[in-house]
Amino acid sequence: MTTSGTMKKKKRSRIGLNSLLLLVILAGALVAVYFWQIRLQKPEEINMAHHMQHSESAMHAAHQPGSQEAACGSLTAEDNNAPIRQFELTAAQTSLNLDNGKTVEAWTFNGQSPGPELRVTEGDRMVVTLTNKDIDDGVTLHWHGVTVPCSQDGVAGVTQDAVMPGEQFTYTFIASVPGTYWYHSHQMSSVQAEKGLLGQLIIEPKAADYEINQDIAVLLQDLDSNFVMNGKSNGLAAQGNPGDAVRLRLTNTANDTMEMLVDGAPYRIIALDGNPINEPGLLEGKSFLIGGGQRYDLLIDLPEQGKVVVRSSQKDNLRLILGSGAEPAEALSQGLFSFMDYGAPQPADRVEELSFDRSYELKLGQNLFVNTINGKSFHEIPPMNVIEGEHVKITVTNDGGGDHPLHIHGHTFRVLSKNGEPLRGSPVYLDTILTKKDETYELYVVADNPGLWMTHCHNLQHASMGMTMMLNYEGVTTPYRVGTKSGNLPDL
Repeated sequence: MTTSGTMKKKKRSRIGLNSLLLLVILAGALVAVYFWQIRLQKPEEINMAHHMQHSESAMHAAHQPGSQEAACGSLTAEDNNAPIRQFELTAAQTSLNLDNGKTVEAWTFNGQSPGPELRVTEGDRMVVTLTNKDIDDGVTLHWHGVTVPCSQDGVAGVTQDAVMPGEQFTYTFIASVPGTYWYHSHQMSSVQAEKGLLGQLIIEPKAADYEINQDIAVLLQDLDSNFVMNGKSNGLAAQGNPGDAVRLRLTNTANDTMEMLVDGAPYRIIALDGNPINEPGLLEGKSFLIGGGQRYDLLIDLPEQGKVVVRSSQKDNLRLILGSGAEPAEALSQGLFSFMDYGAPQPADRVEELSFDRSYELKLGQNLFVNTINGKSFHEIPPMNVIEGEHVKITVTNDGGGDHPLHIHGHTFRVLSKNGEPLRGSPVYLDTILTKKDETYELYVVADNPGLWMTHCHNLQHASMGMTMMLNYEGVTTPYRVGTKSGNLPDL
């Protein structure tokens, strides 16, 4: 090679190395700016009951003569003679060996992730003792979708302090509404859920709503960047006989929205977020989207010949095989399921006859580092203040793009419309609504559970970047504080 050629090669090599170095520096700067900006958003100390009294009417109602205050801690489960179901969950650092050969340094409940499936019957009194063995930043238990008293909601700095290593906290509530739910830590939730601190909660009805042969609950989970089903990275399988009716309870605990398909048989969606659909119709070839925090209950009749496969279109390893025989061919989606016209309406519960005492508008936005509601983030967002007994309309618009599954603690809401068009099928009740760019939903909330309730995106990374606020009942107080001083950081 000539001297000139050697020099050109060295020059190109230097340019390549310099470009790589520049990319590394730029990536490092972006990460540094991200964590710097997020750190700025974390207050030193904030009382989430009174951090922003943003309306004169709210301030007047809270301070008028004769008004009464109630501490969140005093709002507890009623005393009754319900059967008691006791559980113990211990949070600890654990090395997990996945079935794909990888080892994950996880945080677990009782040495496993997901944690133990808690299955109870409607009306049972749940008594769950949480012990923190060695999670340095503390842990809590939030009961996602379950209507619990304020004191039992498990939000660090709002309903309790984080449970530190060597400490315990006992949660007590009535499993009053049957359905498919899950639990996870709400201390540093974007970190702790991905590290593995979550599990399934099933509340079975006293009287069966469907005749079934198998009831299977499956958690879709992102375990430290490993997508798994019930902790398995190579899919799941369940035996079954031809003609068996299978109820599949599918829960998405990850941040990603999952598109799911059913190969080999038609199916029905019989519940959303644990809430039943009225007269659900048969679906064939339709895929459905399940956002972070959402749950879908499917009813599948196994065919006379061959298996049924329920799978993700994005993650090849997320596959559940039902039954026996040959596997069906993978089919392309024949369109997306929509709850807009699914099932049968209930004329006795007409939308046009609803009235509202208050209305709020929430505009969800985002940029590279911050996710916002109405242009603000975290504790800068004024809360939605309500009075017990009020009927509230909440209009949610996804302005910023990206998927934002908005979750309201302590309540189930009814979906009234999408993009101004009323629902035409079954009434739809949710606790987490998946929103996409330029979509607008009107939600109807009955203020029937006094407390202090977080409202946030259940892509928990988005929550950690600012998309979290409060739904507060006037007159409810808390002695706990969110912030770096207390160490209570529910959505970090």
